[in-house]
Amino acid sequence: MEEKHIKYYSHHLEREIDMLVYGSWGYPILLFPTTLGRYYQAKDMGLIESIRNLVDAGKYKIYCIDSVDADSWYAKHINPQYRVLNHMVYDRFLTNELIPYIKNECNVDKIGVAGCSFGGFHAANLAFRHPNLVAYLISMSGAFDIRSFLDGFYDDTVYFNNPVDYMPNEQGWKYGHMKIVLGTSDWDICLESNLKMSNILNSKGIDHWLDIRGWEKHDWPLWNKMFPHYLSRIL
Repeated sequence: MEEKHIKYYSHHLEREIDMLVYGSWGYPILLFPTTLGRYYQAKDMGLIESIRNLVDAGKYKIYCIDSVDADSWYAKHINPQYRVLNHMVYDRFLTNELIPYIKNECNVDKIGVAGCSFGGFHAANLAFRHPNLVAYLISMSGAFDIRSFLDGFYDDTVYFNNPVDYMPNEQGWKYGHMKIVLGTSDWDICLESNLKMSNILNSKGIDHWLDIRGWEKHDWPLWNKMFPHYLSRIL
């Protein structure tokens, strides 16, 4: 499987950000790491190996991006207002720099996004905030309420990054083109979060697949089974 390490300079972040890219062609999937994870996490934990045949067959090209969680949601050493603002800078990097780069490289109008656990939040928040940029969303054991990270702070920037708050007020037709997968399991600590998000999407008439697996924990063995299954079905 072809692997390429890229140091992408972001003018918004004012620094280089690391990516690992797998495959030489195929539909692009931007893959977010879990909590405080790095760009090589998906490789180290077997997630990339789980989809080797799909990448080698040229069906998908996977972009494993670095996070800025340590400077945003998990930056307990700074004021919560600035945690959110730092995430907004990351969002501008993704939407104004990285996604246009990926779209141009792969010759597509929209991309796919995916992630496990906190990466599932990142994928869902990006897709729900920017449906014009995303055609496929795969969230595996994601959670969708960010308020517990902010020590009681709340303003419009929190609202617009908190899917359980803003999605009930969105227009469902905006997501009619998007294939959405919410993966979870009976023993998943994020089961209730996925049930709640599924109910919100249903209330807006947004089609999606809520996949509840049996008796598996919130961990990599579950996600390594989910990811190839979902990718094999969405295209």
